[in-house]
This record gives sequence, structure tokens and C-alpha cells, in this order.
Amino acid sequence: MATDGGIHHYARGEWHGPSLSHRRIRFQKGLYADFYHFLLLGDGSAELHFDNGEDRPLQGPLIAFLPPQARCDLSIAAGTAAHLVGVSAEIMVDAIGDKVESYSLRIFTEQSKLVEAADPLLVAEVAPLVTGFVRELGDPAHASWMVASAYIRLTLMALWRGCDGERSEQRGQGETGSILQRYRQLVEAGFRRHRPISDYAAELGVTADRLHSICQRALGRSPIQLLHERVVQEAKLRLERSARNIQEISDSLGFRDPTYFSHFFKRKTGLSPAGYRQIARASAGSGNSMLSSGYADWP
Repeated sequence: MATDGGIHHYARGEWHGPSLSHRRIRFQKGLYADFYHFLLLGDGSAELHFDNGEDRPLQGPLIAFLPPQARCDLSIAAGTAAHLVGVSAEIMVDAIGDKVESYSLRIFTEQSKLVEAADPLLVAEVAPLVTGFVRELGDPAHASWMVASAYIRLTLMALWRGCDGERSEQRGQGETGSILQRYRQLVEAGFRRHRPISDYAAELGVTADRLHSICQRALGRSPIQLLHERVVQEAKLRLERSARNIQEISDSLGFRDPTYFSHFFKRKTGLSPAGYRQIARASAGSGNSMLSSGYADWP
């Protein structure tokens, strides 16, 4: 985890006022190569130029989200103002957190394409969050990791809701889909407590056998396998992206002691936590498929 003094290695916040000529900005450049970006465009126009040759015109006012995979340049037309906010994976992890909505936010942030919203009410809701983030980073002496993370969390929630993410997850779900959705939300909120599957089933109003049948038929995995996958995914993430030692990570994941955590992790991955961390750091940026590639473990 970075200290607040080093936050500019993990976040960027820029205000580009109206200019007499157009400007071109590279999103993923140098320090910002793997950043998540938010663009708040004022009245006027801009254009995204993707690495695959596609061009996407933008008409403000709008708010847009670009994950690291959406590699592109931005051209801002003369007379148009824009705020640009970017954060590293470490801040994004903190912003997403570990609440019921966190799973949905993780899936939302791992989309490979631009998310664009021009709804005036949504833009008006997000605008003070984005400008507040830029102001926070504008004072190096007081810029706070916690404040930056809070702004990103609020911006993400507003954008996810405004883009119909909440309702789209619920549409088209029969009874099985609804139970799966609720189960993964319960797991998201409680996987650190290592509750038995019978507790989850009771909270869902089904038997443990019924929950097992639904998970097995829909996903080819049992409820306990899905629960363990979530624990392993979080452990990988923290080993890759945080500076906590093994005991601290073990404690944060609810294990009774680091030895038990190490045995669990090795049984699931074939590597000790320390061994995994060593490989992760040596492979940073290599796209190594054994590393934590994302959160979308469940359909």
C-alpha cells in the first residue's frame, strides 16, 4: 500500500480548460499504462482514437469510464473543457471494497470497452465527485489515498446505477438465476467469516442440497468451491497488489492462523503465498495466466 505522500504514483487528476486549439491526450502512457480512467466532458466535443483503429466521437456533457484494456488517445476539440481522472489497480481495489455491491462493481470495472453516459442527471451527480477528486490531488501536501478512494467509489456506484447495471443484472433471471445472484452477493459480504454453506442456504430460504444442485447445474461447481474460489481470488489480489505481510493477509481473510492460510492457499493454487507473491512481482505486466486476471469467476 502506498503512503499518501506517494499517491501521485497511483492516481492522476487533470483539468483541461477550454483552449483555442484541439489537444490530444494519451490515457495509458508511462506511469498510467494500467490505470482505470474517468472522463468528464463539458459542453463541446471530443474523440477517442483506439489502438485498433476505431474512432469514437463524443459529445458533451457526458461521463465516460475506460478500463485499462480500452487503450486509446483522446482529442479534445477547441473550446471544450474536460476533467480526466485515473487510478491504479490498488486504489480501485480499495474503492470497490468488500460489500454486497462489490462483486457487481468488479465485473463492471473489468469490461473491456468504453462505458459512456450522457444522461444530464447522471452527469450532474458525478461532476462534483470528479472535480472533487481533481482538487484533492491538486494539493500534494494533503492529498489523501482514503479520500481519493472514496471519490472513486462514489463515482463508480453512480455510474453503475446510471448505466442500468443494477437492473440489468436482475432482468432475465429465473428462480435459479436469482438464487445464484443472491448467493454470490452473500459470499461477497461474508466470505471472510468462513460460514458453513448451510448458513448461506438458510439465508436464501433453500436447503443446502438445493443450493448445491443449482450451483452444480448452472456453473459445474459446488457452493463450497465457489466460496473457496472467492477467498483464493482475494488472497491473490492482496498478494499481488498490497504490501501487507502474509500474517496480515491471513488475518484480513479471517483465517485462524497464517499456517492454516498457507496450507489452504497452496492446496488451491499449488504455490505457497510467499511463492505466489514472488512470481507475481517477477511477472508484473507480463500477462502471466496463472496470476489473478480478474474477478469474473462466475458467469
